Amino acid sequence: MPFIALHAACLAVIWVGVSAVAVAAFLASYLIRMFAITAFYHRYFSHRAFKTSRGLQFLFAVIGAAATQRGPLWWAAHHRQHHRCADQDSDPHAPHHGFFWSHMGWFLSREHFATDYERIPDLAKYPELRWLDRYALLVPVAYAALWFILGVVLNRVAPGLETSGWQMLIWGYFISTVVLIHATLTINSLAHIWGKRRYATRDDSRNNFWLALLTLGEGWHNNHHHYPGSARQGFYWWEIDLSFYALKVMSWFGLVWDLKGVPEPIRDARRVKAAP
Repeated sequence: MPFIALHAACLAVIWVGVSAVAVAAFLASYLIRMFAITAFYHRYFSHRAFKTSRGLQFLFAVIGAAATQRGPLWWAAHHRQHHRCADQDSDPHAPHHGFFWSHMGWFLSREHFATDYERIPDLAKYPELRWLDRYALLVPVAYAALWFILGVVLNRVAPGLETSGWQMLIWGYFISTVVLIHATLTINSLAHIWGKRRYATRDDSRNNFWLALLTLGEGWHNNHHHYPGSARQGFYWWEIDLSFYALKVMSWFGLVWDLKGVPEPIRDARRVKAAP
């Protein structure tokens, strides 16, 4: 029911309308949270593809929780299970169970509601992450409230922007969140049926340029399943990976370090066919 309500709330755009600042809010909200999901929930928490400080670890765990995709421990535990048995029956979102299931049915089921702490002992040792995982719902609620408050403030101090609390709430949280969730979920569903295979992995993962743009680099999914430990999923310079570029910039300032790449012998192994 909360998932349905999240979508239904987007219909309020009929009444709140649109403005330039609302569109900017949508984009900013989408990009920062998508980065938190792709770079931290996925590459850091799930695969330990780089290192960071405990403080920054928690900060991006909170930003990721604002994406309304549960807490980092739940996310990482399920993703590690996915890699253990990708596209097999015990894979939480195996595509052969049907597109609806692989896209969103799996996480709406009671079967996958709990966090399997046995799969994430390296993360479960942090009490702040366990707390965040338990109370993950509080973060998107607070995040939505902040967008409403910002809209109210802007309406009073800069009425020329033609926005309001309700408009910023709908665009900054509800519409942005729905698009963000479904964009993330395309990697579980579409990226296993649509695209090209460079590597002969045990699963049906595919590389897809358009999904890579939409998800800041996650669309190079066949690359990722070939070598999950890399912080860079676009293995070649022409494979755009915006999350990796941002991580690289962060590394220049010492915010993250030890970004793992893919060794050249592994990059060139297990090819389905010669590929550029």
